[in-house]
Amino acid sequence: MQKRIYPHTTTRTENQRYFNRERRFLFGVGVYLDYAATTPVDPRVLKRMMPYFSKKFGNTMSLHSFGQEAKADLEESREEVANFIGAKLEEIIFTGSATESNNLALKGIALARRSSSGGGRHIVISQIEHPCIMESAKWLESQGFEITRMAVDKFGRINPEDINKAIKKETILVSIIHASNEIGTIQPIVEIGKICKEKGVYFHTDSSQSLGKIPIDVNLMNIDLLTASSHKMYGPKGAGLLYIRKGTKIEPILHGGGQESGLRSSTVNVAAILGFAEACRISKKEIKKEAERLQKLRDKLIRGILTRVPNSHLNGHPKMRLPNNANFWFEFIEGESIIIQLDLLGVAGSTGSACSSIKLEPSHVLLAIGLKHEQAHGSLRLSLGKWTTEKEINYVLKVLPGIIKNLRKISPFKA
Repeated sequence: MQKRIYPHTTTRTENQRYFNRERRFLFGVGVYLDYAATTPVDPRVLKRMMPYFSKKFGNTMSLHSFGQEAKADLEESREEVANFIGAKLEEIIFTGSATESNNLALKGIALARRSSSGGGRHIVISQIEHPCIMESAKWLESQGFEITRMAVDKFGRINPEDINKAIKKETILVSIIHASNEIGTIQPIVEIGKICKEKGVYFHTDSSQSLGKIPIDVNLMNIDLLTASSHKMYGPKGAGLLYIRKGTKIEPILHGGGQESGLRSSTVNVAAILGFAEACRISKKEIKKEAERLQKLRDKLIRGILTRVPNSHLNGHPKMRLPNNANFWFEFIEGESIIIQLDLLGVAGSTGSACSSIKLEPSHVLLAIGLKHEQAHGSLRLSLGKWTTEKEINYVLKVLPGIIKNLRKISPFKA
């Protein structure tokens, strides 16, 4: 079918922009429920960043006053972020993204241990990690490392005792996601961290989805390495962090000018890091109240969908899940069709991780919790955020049942 080109547009991108404006004019809505993919920048964060795009632009490695001003602001940001997770200032390494942090954690630990005499080559991860962990592990396998991928239960939870059994003499690292980016399930991080500490094995957790939504203390949780991302918590894209407990041996994977204690060479993105730190400062004050608000809206959304839509199912743990995550699978239809129909009515959702949404394969996370291929294809993730309102939840509950009903009428999967 020929694509419709709206007046005064010449490209597919312009066509889509025009369509989006027209859709919002017709329906008067623009409900964003994909906060797990990325969040808008908080206006207070943007205000903190603005001077560093023009007035304050020094390179942190320069000795003159411009550079030293930027250096001072960088270290102030490092302290803010460190305080947020109970770390020491020197234990925070800023990166360009959570993907980079996860790569540095796995590969950096592996390479450091390989270069040491008698270093082990065994790493433990879960079957529901983010793709950047899964792909890093796959690469390490090609380099001669052994990877154990731990199974999860039907809710996506790992049994800490299984981790205990999986650790052996050659184990150098356990890396378990704190909370699933897809189904929202929160892992028993404290128990896993305690086991790793007793066994003398480094413990890394990817907290990209959890930081800013639920409290984190690296000491109480016995965490040696922790990944986090700015744009998942109302900061800008282009800033991530890797917490590395003092004394942890790790090799850099980027080599150059020696920035970030020699572990992440590259000109420091001061503006983005300041934004990240400001997002942490704001969250530190608002996290409890906001989590309570989001949980109420989340529970209303879950109850409403399971009640109003026949043959609908919740993915993930019913209680031990992120306060903003609601993930479902619907019988007889595909998730991509739901997303398209919701978008036509002004609602943005997703079928899973935004990092792998262009792939046609079913989610590895949903397969890991026991769903069949056709069931995993019928998934919908709705993730709430700071600007989600009850009115928006009511709107989704109003339009979604009709979308599901209509799609099932034309579905080839229905028996």
